[in-house]
Amino acid sequence: MGLNQCFSFVFFIFLLMGLFASPSFASTFISDGVFESHASTGRNLLQTKKACPVNFEFLNYTIITSQCKGPQYTPSLCCGSFKEFACPYADVINDLTNDCASIMFSYINLYGKYPPGLFANECKEGKLGLACPAPAPSELAADKNGSQIMRGPILLLMFLAGFLVVFFQLL
Repeated sequence: MGLNQCFSFVFFIFLLMGLFASPSFASTFISDGVFESHASTGRNLLQTKKACPVNFEFLNYTIITSQCKGPQYTPSLCCGSFKEFACPYADVINDLTNDCASIMFSYINLYGKYPPGLFANECKEGKLGLACPAPAPSELAADKNGSQIMRGPILLLMFLAGFLVVFFQLL
């Protein structure tokens, strides 16, 4: 009996961790650091970046290009459309160990032909960067642009804990 109660307790701990670590509860920001150029300056041998888990090549950039138009780039339209496009990917864009931010901006500039630094100079909100609204629970399951984002291992841990509870209760 004691072993089953122990594993049930562990399962509920993992379940609570999953609920409170959920991205829908955290307020998300797009860091100002993503606007900076991350070009190689000096030795780069041991500082290679991981591949981006999001394929930015095939996303729909019309959210930005249809609203943010020159020659007068209206900050409210440009920044609003940028946030609408980028906020679902804030976790991977802010991760400076991968190349997601530079790839995303490369495609934004390719499709929109924007002047260098447009979003960095125009889109300022606070010390933490651009505030992203918390996504609705339905948006967490299916992304608007049809791409998949690799989530953290918390769901795997919850699954493993549930499996262990069931396994040891069957013994």
